[in-house]
Amino acid sequence: MSSAFVVRSGPSYRRLIAVAAVAASMAILAGCANKSASSSVYTFGQAQQEQIVRTGTVVSVRAVTIQDDKSSGAGMLAGGALGGVAGNAVGGGSGRAIATVGGAILGGLLGNTVENQVNRRQGLEITVRLDNGETRVVAQEADVSFTSGQRVRLISGGGPTRVVPM
Repeated sequence: MSSAFVVRSGPSYRRLIAVAAVAASMAILAGCANKSASSSVYTFGQAQQEQIVRTGTVVSVRAVTIQDDKSSGAGMLAGGALGGVAGNAVGGGSGRAIATVGGAILGGLLGNTVENQVNRRQGLEITVRLDNGETRVVAQEADVSFTSGQRVRLISGGGPTRVVPM
């Protein structure tokens, strides 16, 4: 029986499918736990904390990318599991083992790349001249637009500094 593609079944194949499903679920859940750099999002610990408010004028605004520098590893794990399952379904004998390992490695690399892309946000670097003459620069998500000359408030203390329109 010579076939280019053999459908596998049995307890070990079902176990691989179950592991791949769990890994994919973990990757999805990890993607839902993304951090926010929005001026409108406060963590639970930042709520009900006194903040310092300073006022100023926007001097310049520049588009930036905000990248989460800590990978959860869920993308690599899920990609590796799915790549391993896909590689295991190819070929037979020692070729299957090589395909499984290769699929796991390539799937892990691809999963890590996807996770890194998901953890990127479009942001703004906002330069503000405060009313006292000092200049401050704050980077935050681009969920609120700012223009040069616009009056703003800088809110800081007990966490990140936020730039918000007046």
